[in-house]
Amino acid sequence: MAKVVSLEGKRRAPGLEPLLSICADDMARIDREILTRMRSPVALIPELANHLVGAGGKRMRPLLTVASARLCGYQSDDDRHIKLATCVEFIHSATLLHDDVVDVSALRRGKPSANSLWGDKASVLVGDFLFTRAFELMVDVGSLDILGVLSRASSTIAEGEVLQLVSQRDTSTPEATYLEVIKAKTAKLFAAAAEVGAMIAGRNGPERVALESFGMNLGIAFQLVDDALDYVGRQADLGKTVGDDFREGKITLPVILAFLRGGQVDREFWKRTIEKLDQREGDLEHAQALMERHHSVADTLERARHYGAMARDALGLFRDTPLKVALLEAVDFAIDRAH
Repeated sequence: MAKVVSLEGKRRAPGLEPLLSICADDMARIDREILTRMRSPVALIPELANHLVGAGGKRMRPLLTVASARLCGYQSDDDRHIKLATCVEFIHSATLLHDDVVDVSALRRGKPSANSLWGDKASVLVGDFLFTRAFELMVDVGSLDILGVLSRASSTIAEGEVLQLVSQRDTSTPEATYLEVIKAKTAKLFAAAAEVGAMIAGRNGPERVALESFGMNLGIAFQLVDDALDYVGRQADLGKTVGDDFREGKITLPVILAFLRGGQVDREFWKRTIEKLDQREGDLEHAQALMERHHSVADTLERARHYGAMARDALGLFRDTPLKVALLEAVDFAIDRAH
């Protein structure tokens, strides 16, 4: 039987410890629910799913769900918030499996990606399995409103992936389109994860709106930092190869800003390496040098701090508690990964 790797000792990134400590019991229950829901008589399904889901990771999205529910006073002894958090994790994991196939990624969380081990077909199909498990969990919770939020989020994520695909390798992509992509493919699930936490606690007014805004802005900040780290991060910390976005011709904000701020020679470099994928030895280092010259990574991180500030502001209506403080510190974690 597949075994979900214990997250004890893995969730130790700076800034998350207080939140993980407060939600430790819920997170342990989520781990058990994940294990139960990944079971299948088809042995390849739990084997491949556990390779990704059981690899650890930060579990930020399900953590947002249970933390938001508790912030809104959820005290029930039932397991609806656990099922919702597991659902959110499965949606996220399914999209990762599909993304790695589309991106031809060789690494995920520092390990060989599922598609590199089992092939594209198996990865896509197990991703589909996780999506179906997610929708079973939504139905088990028994709320049409929550089902609507999470199903719309799933649809939006797919739209974001397609939008990224059609804008791939297009150096004329405006910043507004890039933001639309990351809001859809990344931030929407953060937003839904926090929003359904409020909903399961029966808070469908200002608290629900505030937590949706918190999750959305946190998700945007998180992705902006991820895209910056692809050019300035350390491979051991990233869990993927530095420069993957560059090699795949992905249009991220550091590229957009460097292209817009560069002269004709710089722009011809970006067109050759990104649009034509004609990449040569030393090109990644040259791209990094151009980004440093034009402050495109620094300004990407500055935008991340802007969205992080909006995430913090969204929690302003909640009274000060250790849980609120821990959520604010989680925002710092999302941004401070760049240092």
